[in-house]
Amino acid sequence: MNAAPLAYITGASSGLGQALAARYLRAGWRVALVARRTDQMTAWATRQGWPQDRWAVYGADVRNDAQMLSAASACLARQGLPEVVIANAGISVGVDLSLAEDLPVLRDLFETNVMGVASTFQPFIAPMRERGSGTLVGVASVAAMRGLPGHAGYCGAKAAVVQLCETLRGELRPFGVKVVTLTPGYIDTPLTQGNDYPMPFLMAPEAFADRAFEAIGAGVRFRVIPWPMGIVATVLRFMPRGLFDAVVGAQKHRKKRRR
Repeated sequence: MNAAPLAYITGASSGLGQALAARYLRAGWRVALVARRTDQMTAWATRQGWPQDRWAVYGADVRNDAQMLSAASACLARQGLPEVVIANAGISVGVDLSLAEDLPVLRDLFETNVMGVASTFQPFIAPMRERGSGTLVGVASVAAMRGLPGHAGYCGAKAAVVQLCETLRGELRPFGVKVVTLTPGYIDTPLTQGNDYPMPFLMAPEAFADRAFEAIGAGVRFRVIPWPMGIVATVLRFMPRGLFDAVVGAQKHRKKRRR
């Protein structure tokens, strides 16, 4: 078996997932690429010219527990137990809770962004505990810090990801397994390219991947990327509720988008 370490990455068919996969491959790792669009992932990886024994593609929808278990089992059998598992797949969709038709949208957000993280991690937790090492990485968002108008689903789901990772970190630390929470700001991906409002500290996905790779390797508990957005996030986090309401009250609902 190839001795190079293995990174298992969901949402690997575009955006941050592709950038993270490319960063790990450049560092000499093997990668397991997981997403619904297997043809797109395979075509992209083939175009990069990487040796075929360095990567493998697994088709799965993070909302489907059976598919995620199957993908994990296939990875374990074909490539072995990953050193790093990155739950990156997610969607961002505007929600108006006054509309009955947006309730399924809210459900989809939580199934994808929260249950998708859980179904990504679950198959690897026991094997990593038994081995005594490994790193689980949850990709949240600075939107987890406060509730923003029009973003009830996205903010709520990403806040749940932060708490899920924090809980796992406490549970798995005695077994040598690390849990890292990454909270991106605005990254130039299909998720943000249609936004019609200012996006401070907008970052290229490749630059995000470089910083994420370093943070994961260092085993940090929590990291906002880029760092200036961390200052913004901290200010938002501790802003008095009255002042926060006044600042964000005029925000428009976000257009429905997904990644």
